[in-house]
Amino acid sequence: MAERQEITVRAELRAGRGKNDARRLRARGMVPLTVYGGEGEPVAAAAPLAELAALLRSGAGHNAIFTLDVDGVGPAEVMFHDRQIDPVRGRLVHADLRRLVRGQEIEVTVPLHLDGEPEGVKGEGGVLEQVLREVEIRCRPRSIPDAIHADVSGLNVHDVLHVSDLSVEEGITILTAPETVIATVAIVREEQVEPRTPEEEVSEPEVISKGKKDDEE
Repeated sequence: MAERQEITVRAELRAGRGKNDARRLRARGMVPLTVYGGEGEPVAAAAPLAELAALLRSGAGHNAIFTLDVDGVGPAEVMFHDRQIDPVRGRLVHADLRRLVRGQEIEVTVPLHLDGEPEGVKGEGGVLEQVLREVEIRCRPRSIPDAIHADVSGLNVHDVLHVSDLSVEEGITILTAPETVIATVAIVREEQVEPRTPEEEVSEPEVISKGKKDDEE
């Protein structure tokens, strides 16, 4: 696991709580925040959008751990608990941050990455199907990996990789059910269409046009 970079984001206390206050903050490039948990009271704050967005784009993503230094309150180690994204602009508009307590384990969800090319794909024409893309784990905040990796190079056709096959570092407990399927190698067969005999061909129905009845002789 790569060593985490120490990041500090400076924030200001938020006096107002209404929609107009939040609108003014966003116009200044700030994001309204609520900080709670740990050993302190909830705090309403605001921090620069650019810095929070950079954290979310990092390898750690929503599991990024950083120090939030709020004017008049002081620094606290936090991570994202919940966030609201503008569906049209794709912009972060609000975030809930959770204070972390040193030595206390937390439960988080991390991505699951598959490594290698399965034998069943290379030699048997199979297709790798990833069923599970993230797993839930419990560990200390500083031990949260950016992702859990699973080696699929040994899978043959019809082999299945389960959560119980994962290997993780000491101090990390996987909470996802062990029998959950992660990936399998399947064979995609093309459907054979048998040619039809002339008798089986369906011809267009004959359309009989009826004209005006001839005058009687």
